[in-house]
Amino acid sequence: MRVGITGHRGLPPTVEAQVRAALKEHVAQYDPRDLAGVSCIADGPDTWWAQYVLDAGGRIEVVVPASEYRQSLPDWHHDDYDTLLARASDVHSTGLTESTSKAHQAGSEILVNLSDHLVAVWDGLPARGYGGTADVVAYAARVAVPVTIIWPEGASR
Repeated sequence: MRVGITGHRGLPPTVEAQVRAALKEHVAQYDPRDLAGVSCIADGPDTWWAQYVLDAGGRIEVVVPASEYRQSLPDWHHDDYDTLLARASDVHSTGLTESTSKAHQAGSEILVNLSDHLVAVWDGLPARGYGGTADVVAYAARVAVPVTIIWPEGASR
């Protein structure tokens, strides 16, 4: 079972704690021997999901939206990104160079197409820019990939 992740980055600490707990609980629903987490391993839910899948005994597949993607992520996240990328059983790429919103959406579409199910850490609001979480959820709906939305009640970004 391949389960992809998409979600908002930069969550407030209280929301982050609730989302982390919900993601860990969601991972526990799967048999780790059959679980592959699919992630672009950006900071936030992408990384938390990938790490929880590995911690449970599953494997991860990484989608790299652009060859310059790592450089577009916060410097403090590079070590986690590199560690998770090195542990990936498969790495998929868009073939794009620049880490733009177009590349992020292309990477997310590959992620959704690889997934049997998508987990979305999403507040239900429209994307703040092209390629945001709402766009990924909408794409999953168009291609009939089931989505589980994780968002703490009453939380805001």
